[in-house]
Amino acid sequence: MSPGRYLAVEGTEGVGKTTLNRLLTDRLNERGVEVVRVREPGGTPLGEQIRSLLLHGDDMADWTEALLFAAQRSELVTRVIRPALSQGKWVLSDRCFYSSLAYQGYARGLGVSRVWSVNAPALGGTLPDLVVWLETDHGAALLRQEQPDRIGSEDASVHLQVWKGYRSVWTTDRERTLRMDGGRSPQHSVAVLVSVLEERGWLGPC
Repeated sequence: MSPGRYLAVEGTEGVGKTTLNRLLTDRLNERGVEVVRVREPGGTPLGEQIRSLLLHGDDMADWTEALLFAAQRSELVTRVIRPALSQGKWVLSDRCFYSSLAYQGYARGLGVSRVWSVNAPALGGTLPDLVVWLETDHGAALLRQEQPDRIGSEDASVHLQVWKGYRSVWTTDRERTLRMDGGRSPQHSVAVLVSVLEERGWLGPC
C-alpha cells in the first residue's frame, strides 16, 4: 500500500485555500488517489460545534480562542486524519496548526512558541507532509470574502499581523512549507503543485 500524504493549504482570509484543495482533489482522483478533504476548524461533529463558536459566536479571550482551536485539532487528527493516513489515503486540509501560530501566536500576541506548546500534544506527532502557503496581498484577499465570519471581520491591521505571522513561520520551517503566489489563477497554482508532488516522488507521472 502506498503511503498516505497529509497536505494543508494556508493563508490569510479569502486567498483561495478551498478552491485550490478542490482542484487538487480532482487531479488526484484522476490518478486513482483516494482523498479525504477536511477543514479547520471543524471536520468532526465536535469540531463543527467548536467551529460555530469560533467563527460565529461571541467575542472571547485570546487564550480561549487558541485553546478551542487546539481542541478541535485534536479531534480531527485523532478521528479523521490519522486513520485516513493509516489506510494509505491522502488528506487535504483547509488550514492546519500554522493558522494558530500566525493568528493566535503572532497576531494576537500570545507567542508562537507558547501556542505551539499547546498544539503539539493535540497533534501527537501527526503533522502535514507539506504546507502550501498561498501568499498574496492580504487586503485584496479580504475583499474576496463573501460573508466574513468573526475572525474574517477583524480590522485590516489584524490581518496584516496575520500575514506577518505566516511569513515568520515560513521563514523558520521552509522544509515543510511551499510558498506560492496566491495572486495567480487556481488552475495555475494546482498545476505547479502537482509538478512539485511529482518531483518529490509522492505522485507518479501522469
